Amino acid sequence: MEKLVITGPTPLKGVVEISGAKNSALAILPATLLINGICTINNLPNISDVQILCKILEEIGAKITWNNKNEITIDTRNLTTTQAPLDLTSKFRASYYLIGAMLGRKGEIEVGMPGGCNLGARPIDQHIKGFELLGAKVNVGKGTIHAKAKELVGTSIYMDIVSVGATINIMLASILAKGTTIIENVAKEPHVVDVANFLNTMGADIRGAGTDIIKINGVEQLHGNATYSVVPDQIEAGTFMLAAIASKGDLLIKNCITKHLDPLTAKIVEMGGNVEDNGDSIRVWYSKRPSKANIKTLPYPGFPTDLQSQMGVVLATANGTSIINESIWESRFQYTAELNKMGANINVQGKSAIFEGVDELFGAPVYSTDLRAGAALIVAGVSATGVTEVYNLQHIDRGYENIEEKFRKIGANIKRVNE
Repeated sequence: MEKLVITGPTPLKGVVEISGAKNSALAILPATLLINGICTINNLPNISDVQILCKILEEIGAKITWNNKNEITIDTRNLTTTQAPLDLTSKFRASYYLIGAMLGRKGEIEVGMPGGCNLGARPIDQHIKGFELLGAKVNVGKGTIHAKAKELVGTSIYMDIVSVGATINIMLASILAKGTTIIENVAKEPHVVDVANFLNTMGADIRGAGTDIIKINGVEQLHGNATYSVVPDQIEAGTFMLAAIASKGDLLIKNCITKHLDPLTAKIVEMGGNVEDNGDSIRVWYSKRPSKANIKTLPYPGFPTDLQSQMGVVLATANGTSIINESIWESRFQYTAELNKMGANINVQGKSAIFEGVDELFGAPVYSTDLRAGAALIVAGVSATGVTEVYNLQHIDRGYENIEEKFRKIGANIKRVNE
């Protein structure tokens, strides 16, 4: 069993380079299945989810060449099967994007039920609703999803809830459908826009990504023969912004789109932190104990649920009583029990958590319960007095590239060891 051993406290100082966005990459890679050609994707994050997804694409018949650890050339001209490897697709949530892409390209696909972090009920009913309105039949069996369509035809689809995954998946299924598809009440997250930009680069006709309504005019095929760069990861950037405040540090975060970070920037400034926006980089530094704050997670452009646990580390030692209301995932507060082991005073009541700020955190053995909780525990370990051991690293490796190396470069005393 691997663990991270962190000795703190350490004020993090220096420069951090942000990797490509996990959430974009995990949708863009399946989207390549819609292309009857070859394309190159760069700025891919070198994380376990990307590596598994590339294996799945190869099993379906794609030919992948790794040009370097962050760039691939992918040839999807000769797909050989409509059955994705069930053992691999069940390992992470984003495998459901294979459904929309393969319905569009081949009219059929079978995948394992999506896995990923345990964040409570995560239904895919909105995905299925969209596929069926486009003309597909979807059967959910024991551990598998089978979707099939003789022909997909554009239509109007209203999303009952704002869902990033369903927005992207229905968009994928609509690219090669006959006629026009209009999707209303869609997600506006940066990675929705990124996937639309990628598909348009390859010959799709998508309009309105980033607004409440997306319009897709079906095309006969996507041509490929282009290179696309994945946008920087807003959640990784936000993680390091909060690490700067939690650790009483000073960080310059490079290769980020600062506009994507506006909800977090506003909260950091409200709490007394310092932020300098340089357009493609952002500097964040600590000057005084953060003041209390109230947070409610919301779809973009609201405060992201994927930064909730990292913000929780800051609030654990803030001055006063803070409240986080989690409106996206019901089990997002599992990390609070681990922070309480480190001396935090957090009381979870349903979808809310009350943080009574303490003077400091202390090192302890803690367990990553999901991807973002794992990142939060690293931030807590760097900020805490003494030795923190973080377990269940497989969650963290799913979404952060070389995370201990990045923390080490900005001063953290952190190492990965085998027990």
